[in-house]
Amino acid sequence: MKVLVTGRGGQLAWELEQTTPDGIEFVSFDAIALDITDFGRVNQVLMAESPDIVINAAAYTAVDKAETEQQAAYAVNEVGSQHLAIACKNINAKLIHVSTDFVFDGTKTMPYQTDDTPNPINVYGASKLAGEIKVNNILGNQATIIRTAWVYSANGNNFVKTMLRLMAEREKLGIVYDQVGTPTWAKGLAKMIWGLIELNKTNPENKAQLLHWTDAGVASWFDFAVAIQELGIEKGLLTRAIPLSAIPAANYPAPAARPSFSVIDKVTAEAACGISTVHWRKQLCKMLDEYIANQSH
Repeated sequence: MKVLVTGRGGQLAWELEQTTPDGIEFVSFDAIALDITDFGRVNQVLMAESPDIVINAAAYTAVDKAETEQQAAYAVNEVGSQHLAIACKNINAKLIHVSTDFVFDGTKTMPYQTDDTPNPINVYGASKLAGEIKVNNILGNQATIIRTAWVYSANGNNFVKTMLRLMAEREKLGIVYDQVGTPTWAKGLAKMIWGLIELNKTNPENKAQLLHWTDAGVASWFDFAVAIQELGIEKGLLTRAIPLSAIPAANYPAPAARPSFSVIDKVTAEAACGISTVHWRKQLCKMLDEYIANQSH
């Protein structure tokens, strides 16, 4: 089986490459080699490579910048996704398309189900939802859309690495406490995607089109930061603890509004991929061990 991944250089594409199971031919392309906003190029690459499955891990993810760069956000997140879907249809390949919890408005207090009505409150979320709709309309059950949230990895830029740097540099930090969701280790997400592909090989009737995936549990950004500091000290990545204060999002104005609650329900996804979610703190612990190991090479 041949799998083609977009968004090479990003956290998820990197983890997919690290965790590729035996028997899978893996190819990945970055935004320069495969600009998904260019339909001619997308069609050319997919025709030449002829993959069985395409995993779209490419996205415009600068949430705040998207408010002023709407055209750029939609070009990648909607139009790029549409191009991939059409090209997949042309070669009869399956598409696994990665989306976001930001398609929801965050007004619920119970985990979001896959059939809850999306209502994005920022341009990034709206552009990602537009991409989901295009993929679904073009491919139907030839596509699986996976929504995830708060992704981090030992590779690339993310909240965990930013916190470690700031905790080493600053005397104190204020972290938002009234936005609640679940962190997701990109390696866990990658393994979930491979699990889904493996199960679909043995059970082609497994036709879940829309899945939610994060690690298990719930956290605010403040909770996440506290855990990063505790584990960072325990593992020798930080030499001291600094005071962390919980601040409301209103005190930290950002161009893009963010959902205050974006916990998503993973039960359907666990059944579809045959993998159970792991608590986010345990995953954070594993990621930091990997980060330390990578630094010592």
